[in-house]
Amino acid sequence: MMNASLSVRPAAECRYDVVALGEVMLRLDPGERRVRNARRFDVWEGGGEYNVARGLRRCFGLRGAIVTALADNDVGRLVEDLMLGGGLDTSWVRWREFDGIGRRVRNGLNFTERGFGVRGALGVSDRGHTAVSQMRPEDVDWEALFSSGVRWLHTGGIFAALSESAADVAEAAMAAARRHGTVVSYDLNYRPSLWKGIGGVARAREVNRRLARHVDVMIGNEEDFTACLGFEVEGVSQDLTDLDTGAFRAMIERASGEYDNFQVVATTLRGVRTATVNDWGAIAWSRLEGFAEATHRPGLEIFDRVGGGDSFASGLAYGLMELDTLEQAVQYGAAHGALAMTTPGDTTTATLPEVTKLARGGSARVDR
Repeated sequence: MMNASLSVRPAAECRYDVVALGEVMLRLDPGERRVRNARRFDVWEGGGEYNVARGLRRCFGLRGAIVTALADNDVGRLVEDLMLGGGLDTSWVRWREFDGIGRRVRNGLNFTERGFGVRGALGVSDRGHTAVSQMRPEDVDWEALFSSGVRWLHTGGIFAALSESAADVAEAAMAAARRHGTVVSYDLNYRPSLWKGIGGVARAREVNRRLARHVDVMIGNEEDFTACLGFEVEGVSQDLTDLDTGAFRAMIERASGEYDNFQVVATTLRGVRTATVNDWGAIAWSRLEGFAEATHRPGLEIFDRVGGGDSFASGLAYGLMELDTLEQAVQYGAAHGALAMTTPGDTTTATLPEVTKLARGGSARVDR
């Protein structure tokens, strides 16, 4: 099956359907309590780029691998154990010798509150000097990876923000992928905390505009496109409660005009009423099919919003690899994102039948 908007290599000639490049952290979740007064935490693995490939493996049944680096200690091995449960090939993980206390290299931690009602979600990351931030382009044999056959590479702005060298690693991977006919997707995923100490918005824009030249499928939200690429979304309220799709369409047209390598551009539409009630939707554009818009879900009830955008990206990628049209792809992306936000943790627990049912207009009636 070939999607009308994007040419993707046949699965039969490839070792992997998807490879993700990014940091995988240990997420510590205090449940209903707050980080500041928690006495116990649940743990998951998670990372903006990793979550996309994991979703494609666990929900959509595709073959995937993760390229990352970890410090070789018990925390790193815990992250590995969690990743093995996610089903991705971990043979491309680079292990770094641990110095005993993390003076030179360590693993990233991410403390995350889900939020509730008027109290927004909160993320407190502890990821300085992590193993993956110290990667260099030559640490991975990109030619060997992509010559083995890879249909899709996914990376993004979180990884690129980790260090000066991380952006160079991303660029090396993206360039090698394109040489071998691999589709490259990139989620801008602007995080002010990551750019704060290294130049802020100006630096984020410099790095992301450079990497955008290697992208086939660009993904983001209203803040991402503005902060990372400099494309304003006109008429959007500061509290993001009034999301005009016309304004997003105009922004996408400007972006696709400046970057003629973009084949598909997609953006989620999230209006935050409270931490537990969001308006949720998405639109996408391709050069061959124009615009497509997912079913808008006003008043969507949220259990844990973290990872919703990543699950949108994996559903979109699945649709572009396996379904017929851009409209189907954006519907699957929005449905998968909505389902992922009904459970705790960064990563999806949805199934393909559940996504298909919701994407086709199904309800939440009990299945038994």
